[in-house]
Amino acid sequence: MKRMSVVLICIGVLLSAALWWLWTPDKDRAVLEPEYLNAPSDMIDVAGTRLHVRDSGGKTAPAVIFLHGFGASLHTWEPWAADLAKDLRVIRIDLPGSGLSLPDPTGDYSDKRSLQIINALMDQLGLARASLIGHSIGGRIAWTFAGTHPSRIDKLVLVSPDGFASPGFEYGKTPEVPPMVKLMRFALPKGLLTMSLKPAFANPETMTDALATRYHDMMLAPGSRDALLARMAQTVLTDPLPILKQITAPTLLVWGEQDAMIPFANSNDYLKAIKGAKLVSFKGVGHLPHEEAPAESVGAVRDFLKMPAIAKP
Repeated sequence: MKRMSVVLICIGVLLSAALWWLWTPDKDRAVLEPEYLNAPSDMIDVAGTRLHVRDSGGKTAPAVIFLHGFGASLHTWEPWAADLAKDLRVIRIDLPGSGLSLPDPTGDYSDKRSLQIINALMDQLGLARASLIGHSIGGRIAWTFAGTHPSRIDKLVLVSPDGFASPGFEYGKTPEVPPMVKLMRFALPKGLLTMSLKPAFANPETMTDALATRYHDMMLAPGSRDALLARMAQTVLTDPLPILKQITAPTLLVWGEQDAMIPFANSNDYLKAIKGAKLVSFKGVGHLPHEEAPAESVGAVRDFLKMPAIAKP
């Protein structure tokens, strides 16, 4: 009995030590903002929530709005934004509860709420129309907006977009967030996050320490992990075809052929559903072509956005 007590005490000590090592508290905004916020004026109130919005390029030039993917921030678009801002008005946002945007006080992280926020942001910035660029879940939000608000969209760029059902995600079904994923609210050491992010890149060396630090810092913003988990729990996929077929904006698909997150083969589904859609793909590139091959991929996007739009019949 005494021996068992000693064993249990040892196990308890080891577990406590493991929890102490893995425990990852939030980072104070006073620490994050000097590093990641360009100016206090980049924090604005939109549709009842406070967003981090970076607006660059000519204010009278054609506008393009960027929507990042899950766990990312507006910083993911830095190379593309620097290039495109030479000719366009480039507007990047952190989705509510991501990056430096505060968690949505409504607690609503559904796609419907995201569309409401984009609509309100465009109104607030005085944009009757704009082009949309979205990656992954940001791509799903972008094509949903383009299909439901066609009069507000000039052109659409979808980078490895989410939307078609995959293992673990069925249409019309509320997903179950795995218990291990929920633990990230309490334990998210940078090494563990780096391991989970590396499969997003075909070339693992792209995941530099600086890049991992940025992703890690953004996910440690106060309330960010709760918001990310809520977004996962509230993502109910519906058959995308009815909305995709309503898209009238010229559409470009950008995809890495070694995408391990959303299969490159899904590009064919979008090409079939969106009339006149074009595809540009990149060999040896994974889920984030804008980070893994920014110079190569932005050229195709720039040419597409500068090309005169041809009305669909």
